[in-house]
Amino acid sequence: MGFPHDFPAFLRAPWVRWCGLLLLCSAYLQGGIVKLTDFGGAVAEMQHFGVSPPAPMAAVVIGGEIGASLMILAGFYRWLGAGYLAVFTLMATFMANRFWEVTGPARFMAENGFFEHLGLTGAFVLVAWYDIQKGKDGTR
Repeated sequence: MGFPHDFPAFLRAPWVRWCGLLLLCSAYLQGGIVKLTDFGGAVAEMQHFGVSPPAPMAAVVIGGEIGASLMILAGFYRWLGAGYLAVFTLMATFMANRFWEVTGPARFMAENGFFEHLGLTGAFVLVAWYDIQKGKDGTR
């Protein structure tokens, strides 16, 4: 499926797609960098959510967030980086945004966060799907 004939040329430029991927990965890059620069805070976050052992798991999360984002941006096994972030986001969503256990105004925020993260999960699934499809016809 191609672009419509009158579609603005600048929107078809490769940098537009790359910027879209950067925006999609921005929360994971920011989160990974913040955790890396405040490892104690990252460990405390793991403890807050009951993840054990907290320090090694914080290191895995940091490596995953930054590494998978860089894979997506570089196009190096993009499908794998996107798949990792899709699974990570889905798991983290069920861990951190359990809106069904919350009442009052906090429920609204948790529910919004839950469904926003489902949307991110879907976006990463589409990135992985597109990358795999692109590879099937040799146009990778």
